[in-house]
Amino acid sequence: MTTKTPAATVSPTGKPAPIGRSTTAQKRSSRRRSYTLLVGCALAGLIGLLALVSFFWLPYAADDTSGGRLTAPSADHLLGTDKLGRDLFTQVMNGSQIAVQAGLGSVLIAATIGVTLGVLAAFAQGWLDDTLSAFLDILIAFPTLLLAMLIVAARSATLSSAVLAIGLAQSAVVGRLVRILVKRVLAQDYITAARTSGTSWSRIVAGHVLPNIWPTLVVNLALQFGLAVLAEAGLSYLGLGAPPPHASWGRMLQEAQATFTTAPAGALAPGILLVLLVIGVNLIADGLRDTLDPTTRGRRA
Repeated sequence: MTTKTPAATVSPTGKPAPIGRSTTAQKRSSRRRSYTLLVGCALAGLIGLLALVSFFWLPYAADDTSGGRLTAPSADHLLGTDKLGRDLFTQVMNGSQIAVQAGLGSVLIAATIGVTLGVLAAFAQGWLDDTLSAFLDILIAFPTLLLAMLIVAARSATLSSAVLAIGLAQSAVVGRLVRILVKRVLAQDYITAARTSGTSWSRIVAGHVLPNIWPTLVVNLALQFGLAVLAEAGLSYLGLGAPPPHASWGRMLQEAQATFTTAPAGALAPGILLVLLVIGVNLIADGLRDTLDPTTRGRRA
């Protein structure tokens, strides 16, 4: 009785590839995806933990100016103090809380409005589809800063105003993506079969559409979180975010630019944490994309 040997695979150069190379490459790619997701969760989780602790404990009160002006880092003030005598570590912790709130709030608004408009546009036909699509395109082209200025003029310069402006701006991006994804799902044969069997549109959306679009949607929302954190920092830098005594990282950067040479921690600390949070969230999105998207997973293996 003869024993069959496994057929050798052929490499792109035409030479037989060693047996097991594909498996080794897949394992290596899987480890790389795990490392990416792990590093992203570690960076974002560290700042998330800092924000969580700030809800229950702060070294000093946010408006405490008893530390002395521009003191160097010490045991009493780990990062020193700013030009008003406020503890910089307290402000950094408070800023992490604002950053997380801005990211989560903006993504929640963007997901709620974007998914609703995207699904409606995907199911709409004719002029209604064109109208919703044009509305999303106009909202995408509308500058977030101008939208924030309009909302601040109608309300006031608060964190909620900034979050509302960022969420509305991002909802158009989410809505256009959802429209494309839903239309792709609705074109599948199993949707036609479900409609033929008498399944209602609401059950089709809940049972077929949303489960098929959520992997791509989750990755996009993770990216939108990082963009929302940057947008909030930019608005706070311009004075359109959370007002004092709330210490947004953007406001800290604006206040510390005049004293950077004498007290660099006031600018370096919020700047570094802002970069780490955005990098962490982007790494999470990258890891989720590779994990949830089998097409990408196979291509990168």
